[in-house]
Amino acid sequence: MADAITAPAATRVALFGGSFNPPHVAHQLVALYVLETQPIDELWLVPTYAHPFGKHLADYGHRVAMCERAAAPLGPRVRVSRAEAELAARPGFVASRTLDLVEHVAAQGHRPRLVVGSDILRDADKWHRWSEVVAQAPLIVVGRAGYLLPPGSTAIDVTMPEISATRIRDLLARGDSSVSGLVPRGVLGYIAEHNLYTP
Repeated sequence: MADAITAPAATRVALFGGSFNPPHVAHQLVALYVLETQPIDELWLVPTYAHPFGKHLADYGHRVAMCERAAAPLGPRVRVSRAEAELAARPGFVASRTLDLVEHVAAQGHRPRLVVGSDILRDADKWHRWSEVVAQAPLIVVGRAGYLLPPGSTAIDVTMPEISATRIRDLLARGDSSVSGLVPRGVLGYIAEHNLYTP
């Protein structure tokens, strides 16, 4: 009698989205912490294709490349996803919503979870169909300074360093060397190579 063929288990993927303009060491710390403490197989950095509120961002291709530089030291379980660009290429695309991303990833046979900062929870009612997002991609909530975790929360009880991409861009524009403590070496090299964030 032939052995039964067992279908491979779906990959448990933690989706960590953001502008990543640029990615910095706090993003790396969050990724590593989630990988090491949560029941997931992979973590995907998902750069936003375009800012939902129209803020200027570095070119999408540059931000993907910088995320790849930031992800490299963390090993093969961290990937950079171009899912936002795939969604933007769909006919009739207006704006990407988190629910679209979650459904897109689930349709590929993965089991998504969503990595968010505790600051997001206070604005959950403003998100498009938030309850469906949470139902399809259970949250992994990481503490952020100044934002209390809600009572009974299953959030990770750790607060990551508060590093501002806005401050990083300002330091880069001024040529301030203190930025080297906030941005991964590989990302800094890419920024210098492509002359990003300079006046």
